[in-house]
Amino acid sequence: MDNSPENGLIKRLLTVIAQGMKQFIQLWSLQTLTDLPDRLRNLWQQLIGSYWFIPTTCVIAGILLAPLLVTIDQHFDRETVREITFAFTGDDEAARAIMTSIAGAVLGVAGTTFSITIAVLSMASSQFGPRLLRNFLTDTPNQFVLGAFIGTFSYSLLVLKSIHKYDVAFGVPQLAVTFAIIMAIVCALLLVYFVQHMVHAIQASHVIQGASNDAIKNIHYWYKDHCDIQHQRDIEHHDIEQFQNWPATPIYPPKSGYLQQIYLESLATLTQDYGGVVQMRINLGNYVTDKNVIGYFYQRPVVHPTNQQKTATPHLAVIPRAPDGMFWQRFAGCIRIEQRLAHSDDIAYSLGQMTEIAVRALSPGINDPKTAVNCVQSLTSCLSIMMRRQPPSPYHFYIPAQDNDVTPKLESKQQRLAILAVVTHTPKISDFLNTSLGEIRRYAAADLMVLKALCQAIVDLNYAHINSAQQQTLLHELKLIERAGEDNLSYQELVDDLVAMCQQAQEFILSNDAQHRYFNYVSEFDAHIAQALQTQ
Repeated sequence: MDNSPENGLIKRLLTVIAQGMKQFIQLWSLQTLTDLPDRLRNLWQQLIGSYWFIPTTCVIAGILLAPLLVTIDQHFDRETVREITFAFTGDDEAARAIMTSIAGAVLGVAGTTFSITIAVLSMASSQFGPRLLRNFLTDTPNQFVLGAFIGTFSYSLLVLKSIHKYDVAFGVPQLAVTFAIIMAIVCALLLVYFVQHMVHAIQASHVIQGASNDAIKNIHYWYKDHCDIQHQRDIEHHDIEQFQNWPATPIYPPKSGYLQQIYLESLATLTQDYGGVVQMRINLGNYVTDKNVIGYFYQRPVVHPTNQQKTATPHLAVIPRAPDGMFWQRFAGCIRIEQRLAHSDDIAYSLGQMTEIAVRALSPGINDPKTAVNCVQSLTSCLSIMMRRQPPSPYHFYIPAQDNDVTPKLESKQQRLAILAVVTHTPKISDFLNTSLGEIRRYAAADLMVLKALCQAIVDLNYAHINSAQQQTLLHELKLIERAGEDNLSYQELVDDLVAMCQQAQEFILSNDAQHRYFNYVSEFDAHIAQALQTQ
């Protein structure tokens, strides 16, 4: 009996329900309420990322509207309805024919739109990459059009059921039928809009712009436009230099998969309950197994002054303790690991979408260097914003609540109590530059157009650099572009052209007033022609 298909299906169903209940309990537990907005936002992104959410909502709306309008019909004056010029005033046979036609038509059109969507998804997967499928699946207009069709179908069926042949007083719900006619006209207009929208959505420039907008949104989420002075003061905490000398316990993930989210506030609360510091060694988007060491828990010494932290009970001593079963259970709720790489606040994921489009465009099967150049330009815009903004700090502190008897005047004079709680691993600008423009360079080593676009991108990024480290990173990438062209370009003339551009770009970057000048590459042949024209 244990091997029967029925028992196997029931077992899988119970497992799914148990996992859902476990996630629900973790979501609403007292330890995770501090990160509730982020958790609800992730849940909303998962709902929007599914193709069924908006169409299902439209079906539910149609199911609720049908009895509502039929009830209004029963309490509405029929003479007033006849005075409305566009209202339906026919008998039950005409109403039944109209509702039957609408239901059949919108269901057939819904099948057509679904077929078009599947064809577009297949084409997008082969041309742009499977990671771009989510951008098409989460396209709100596309989901809404399909939802409007099947919602109108559900509404028409329920209204059709309420049309009674022998009921003289309320046999024909005129307002409900009129609303169905209006929805049928709207669905016809939506079909035209759907075709136009899908033609526009499959254009490479539109796909690149959508990925760029996602990347810029994530950059603004992590990179701030100003420096937090108070946080800079907190970084002067002595624990930053000493915590790695404390007793350390390796941290293992609860399961294998991709790290999608770290709930910092919940993790900081956990570290305070156990008197230590958690250091994460992986970034968002990294794949881990359940045997990987993803970080360490550093336990404070018993005599550490932070253990006498100021809480609701004055000078309450917190005794550090080693991680136990409750620690690992709570830690599993502080991170989110998925079996597949999905959309999140990860900047590298958004930049990777544009990189994948460029790499596929450079493949021999597609051979579209113009699209790769567009990706390079969009990546340049994103990296330029990152270079000009304040990068995220790897240090995160726990700020205990202050006593109510402390006056604001005293609070302004005293430095706030900040306890080091979590240390994350934040990638640098050089890492993003290597995984985006550097990846394109490795695949475009034999394409002069893309290599020159990369060279121009380095010059454009130089306008946004704010320190010498960023400038040295750009010069290093410029050297790699020059080396790639020298080793892979077919003709010596092409190599000389690229080398000349790289040398002019290097001289321009190293000049003192480069950020206030315009860079214009002039090849040796163009300079010779210009000189010849001037002498004539």
